[in-house]
This record gives sequence, C-alpha cells and structure tokens, in this order.
Amino acid sequence: MNPIFKHGPSPQHRLVLVLFCSVLLIFFDHKMNSFESVRGFLQSMVSPLQYLATTPKQMMNWAAENIVTRRQLIADNEQYKVNELVFHEQALQLDIVKKENERLRALLSSPLRNDAKKMVAEILAVDSDPYTHQVVINRGANEGVFEGQAVIDDEGIVGQVLHVGTTSSRVLLITDVTHAIPVRISRNGVRLIAAGVGVIDRLTHNHVQHSTDIRVDDILVTSGLGGKFPEGYPVAKVTSVIQDESHAFARIQSQPVAKIDRLRYVLLLWPEQAETKPLKKSQAAATKSKSATKGEGE
Repeated sequence: MNPIFKHGPSPQHRLVLVLFCSVLLIFFDHKMNSFESVRGFLQSMVSPLQYLATTPKQMMNWAAENIVTRRQLIADNEQYKVNELVFHEQALQLDIVKKENERLRALLSSPLRNDAKKMVAEILAVDSDPYTHQVVINRGANEGVFEGQAVIDDEGIVGQVLHVGTTSSRVLLITDVTHAIPVRISRNGVRLIAAGVGVIDRLTHNHVQHSTDIRVDDILVTSGLGGKFPEGYPVAKVTSVIQDESHAFARIQSQPVAKIDRLRYVLLLWPEQAETKPLKKSQAAATKSKSATKGEGE
C-alpha cells in the first residue's frame, strides 16, 4: 500500500538549497541590479505594515509625553500660585513700609525748632481702661527719657511722659481727665487752660470770662508756662464758644490737632538747657569765691 504523503528532501538538503539560492540571488543583484524594481515593490507593500507596527509605540510615547506635560503644567501652576501669594505678601509689606516711611517723614517735618533735641518713639500699647487715656512707648531711661517730658506728633501736642521704665515709658494723653496744659490763643495771645474730659476728640476750657476774645476755629498753642511744654506748639482748635450770661463763665470746647486716636509714632522733646547749665556753673563759682572772700575777712 502506497503512503498518502511522501517524504520530501531532508531538512539539511533544504537548508543547503535555500542558502545556495540566497547566495545566487545576492550575486545577481549585486552584479546586475536586476531586483531593484522588485525590492521597491516589496518595500511599498511592507511600508503599511511597518507603519502599523510602529503606531502603538508612537501612541504610547504621545500619551507619556502628554501625561508628563500635564503633570508639569499642574506643578508649574501650583508654583505660580505660590509665587503670586509671595509677591502679593511682599507688595503688602512694601506698602506698609511705604506708609510708615510717610508717617515718619511727616513726623520729622513737624513744627520743631532746629536746635531742639528730639527722638522718635513707637507706640507699643494703648491702655485698655476706658476711663484713662494713656499709651506705652518703646523708649525709656536708657534713652534719657524723663517724667514730664513733652510728646508730640506731626500735628501738635500729644501728652507728656507719666512713668519711665528702663526700656519703655507710659505717656499721659492731653485728653485724659487728669491732664491740663496751659495754652494761649495764637491770634491774640490770650492765655487759657486746656483740660481733658475723657473724650478722645475734645478738650474743655474752664473759668473763661464772657468778655474774653475767643472765636470758633481759633488755634490754641502752648504758652510755655510751667516749663513742661515748649512754647508755640499747636494743641487744639476751638470748636464751640457758648457765652450764656446765665452762667458765670463761658463754655469753651476745642478739638486736639494731634491724631490722638491714630497714633503710631511720636516725638519726644527735650527742653533747651544749653544756656542754663553754664549759668549754673558760673553761679556756683561766684558762690565759692564769695565764701572764700568771707573767710579771709574773718
């Protein structure tokens, strides 16, 4: 019985035959270029398959790039938000510094005598007691502050030092009920007493005669009496003049020119003692010479 399938050449013979055909085709192609057209045709047929084979790789690369790009965009956006907040905070700080600089410039340009010693102080705290008008400043005995020292802002008199500590001091404001200051009307020199009434924007002037020449909008300045406040500094502006004959005295009220409720920086003033010290020394020398002369006479 004949088998259905006949055995062909052995695998070794097939390999040798394929190698021989390959070498023969390579030789003819190299010498005569007879397969150029066939190669182009085969390349045209295979190119769509190559494109399809590389498409998944290209898609994966595109997806990876998009994911990385999106993550980078999110990170950059977060960084931009942080930078915006930092820049906004720096702008606020710059605006605060600018405003403080303007306050200090206004304070230093207040009506001071050129030879007056002065020092800038910052408000540290405001007394929480509604019945007292006092503030605490960051200057004390280490800077030469003394009790009773005059305190002003860029507009006028604020108050005077009440207590002195080593590094801080307490200032009694002119609106406190326990404070009074001698003043005069800048228009005609009439002297008054400006007393606090416990209201931040009001001063009162007691025992003023009905015949006193005082008007609304008159400016009251320090008179220099008492030696606490230098002469000529603005104190208040007259806001009310009531001359009722049924009362013994006229009722006068004024408003402080200093920004009492908005204080941040103040100026401490020192009295002018440059001329008094040499006078004291000369008096002491004269007293000593008199004592010596008296001793010799005896």
